[in-house]
Amino acid sequence: VALMESGGGSVQAGSTLRLTCTASGYPEGRESMGWFRDVPGKEREGVAVINADGTTRYAKSVKGRFTISQDSAKNTLYLLMTNLQLEDSAKYVCGSSSRASVSLYPSSFGFWGRGAQVTVSS
Repeated sequence: VALMESGGGSVQAGSTLRLTCTASGYPEGRESMGWFRDVPGKEREGVAVINADGTTRYAKSVKGRFTISQDSAKNTLYLLMTNLQLEDSAKYVCGSSSRASVSLYPSSFGFWGRGAQVTVSS
């Protein structure tokens, strides 16, 4: 599975951004997908995941502000981020899993993109 993120950038607090992850190859490896974020010095954090049946899970810190979605072919994954806060600054990484149901833990995922940087300033 190949994953490529786009849509990152530098924005002011309170802004909205939409990240896109384009997926290709090995459909069985894209049963579930998710967004994670990396901050230097911290472990990778699960942000939002979408299971094979379309159900979603969010980290408490983003619930109500971020929305994960995908196209029906599971070729494109989105993360709509609204009311961005300073603490949302990170490199956002797209992941995919062959499991039908996943958690927000990175260990559930086997494939990763390179990430897209999001920087939020005041």
